[in-house]
Amino acid sequence: MSLEKIEVVDRIEVVENGSVQVRIKTAIMEDGKQISATFHRHVVAPGADYSAEDAKVQAICAAVHTPEVIATYQAAQIPA
Repeated sequence: MSLEKIEVVDRIEVVENGSVQVRIKTAIMEDGKQISATFHRHVVAPGADYSAEDAKVQAICAAVHTPEVIATYQAAQIPA
């Protein structure tokens, strides 16, 4: 019996305000067959550092997070 843990970005969504939602799937495989899966989601907001993200996420953020989108997103945030 061989167990393996695989993590993969399986969903990337861009929402109206320019935020990029990322879902990571963690699958436990036994002899090549998935026996378990869990999911984790996080958001990359316009203007946030995305340099540690998966290459696909980085490419999408680079295309979507234009200076105009970042400025609009930041202007819409409620001051603390």
